[in-house]
Amino acid sequence: MTPIGYHASHEQFAPSDLLEWVQLAEDHGFADCLASDHFHPWSEQQGESGFVWSWLGSAMEATSMRFGTVNAPGYRYHPAIIAQAAATLREIYPERFFLAVGSGQLINEGITGTDWPVKEERNARLEECTEIMRRLFEGEQVTHHGHVDVEKAKLYSRPETAPPVIGAALSEETAKWLAKWADGMITIATPNQEEDAARVEAFRENAPDKPVYLKAQHSYDADDEAALEGAYEQWRNQCVPGPVTQQLRTPEEYDQLGEQLTAEHAEANIRISADLDDHIEWLDNDLDLGVERVFVHNVNTNQETFIEAFGESVLPAFD
Repeated sequence: MTPIGYHASHEQFAPSDLLEWVQLAEDHGFADCLASDHFHPWSEQQGESGFVWSWLGSAMEATSMRFGTVNAPGYRYHPAIIAQAAATLREIYPERFFLAVGSGQLINEGITGTDWPVKEERNARLEECTEIMRRLFEGEQVTHHGHVDVEKAKLYSRPETAPPVIGAALSEETAKWLAKWADGMITIATPNQEEDAARVEAFRENAPDKPVYLKAQHSYDADDEAALEGAYEQWRNQCVPGPVTQQLRTPEEYDQLGEQLTAEHAEANIRISADLDDHIEWLDNDLDLGVERVFVHNVNTNQETFIEAFGESVLPAFD
């Protein structure tokens, strides 16, 4: 089974298109899929944001792939509801679903009108929510009062094995913290592979036996100019540096900040090339870190070309 998976970007594409592409991805050799869980897109021009939990049922029925999604419990989602959703998917499709969790972004979680807490409080809430979900997966009746409240909740439909809870990290500090309690880690993979390796090593130093996944940001197209143009157009708002993004509540605010970014910002954050050998080299270096799985996100809109080209020329290099 190839260690290279496909990323389904709900911010960029209609759920119906993603359903077709995930089937095409399976036909071309991708065995796994990571799907985003957003309420808003990163940009007005992306213009999509389907409800991933509805889509997952359709996608898992239409394919035999394994799936995961990155969720932020404790804000727009109560952890008991996410535990129920994850347990249901894994009961229907045994061993084919994992749950990744992160501390969230204001652009998605802010729709409930919550006061957005500082990172330390968000981390504490995330760990607390994960513990609640694990207790529910075990069949315990849970009452809990803290960052979130739970009253006598119990899951009656549960899978034979609980879904692993994979923590999402964008920094070495978060990676070290996740190693203490998460079942594994997922982090991004960029052109700066030294920084990527540092996050992986920070986690592995403290949890050597737990799995690590990467979500790799690539842009492949017919030529380098098209690959760069597509990356800049679709994904520059995700190249904004630092914690400033935690103050942005709407796609329009991201677009205002994104107007200040240049193509160089995209090149610093996204692996851009029309040469498939470049993509093979990047992914080979990722796997040299000892990670279990790399989910490739082709950030431009040319999904069919990407799936077919990677299926024909890239995935066979990792069989």
